[in-house]
Amino acid sequence: MQAENHIYPIFDRMLGRADKEALLHQHSVMIWFTGLSGSGKSTIAIALERELQKRGLLCRILDGDNIRSGINNNLGFSAEDRVENIRRIAEVGKLFVETGIITLAAFISPNNELREMAARIIGKENFLEIYVSTPLEECERRDVKGLYAKARKGEIRNFTGISAPFEAPAHPDLALDTSKLSVEESVNRLLELILPRVKAE
Repeated sequence: MQAENHIYPIFDRMLGRADKEALLHQHSVMIWFTGLSGSGKSTIAIALERELQKRGLLCRILDGDNIRSGINNNLGFSAEDRVENIRRIAEVGKLFVETGIITLAAFISPNNELREMAARIIGKENFLEIYVSTPLEECERRDVKGLYAKARKGEIRNFTGISAPFEAPAHPDLALDTSKLSVEESVNRLLELILPRVKAE
């Protein structure tokens, strides 16, 4: 590409991912939690973050609360907005991964097309898909935020699992059913998967 046509010259001068990882003494990765509302995605992500922190590893959690209250506060839940929501999350996640930070994303992301888009943006080699496979009946029994009850009454439209479909991942890197596994057991399985990838040699 000729210099006069290169409109993003700053990328050539910025420190790269390897420099950031060397500074932090870790390797970065995106750990993408998908599953129904109430399945335990954020709970597991928070517990995992604490365990990684204990090991001196820097993490960042992205979830619906901190994303939809900020960068995506102008988006609703239409099909188009759901795509844009995940696209922006993936772009932000890519920045964290390129900064050497272990990034934990906890989003329903209800179909394979959305998750594939996120993996493409972030880079499939940097993307671990974790399916929190807790059954709908258990998620609805918990109804942590009272959303299922509202969805059943028709007060919330396009609610995943009730009035909108959820497509389970065909080949997740790990599946965790929190109706059978404790948070500690789930985190231990995640650590077995993640630690070999993120520990600096």
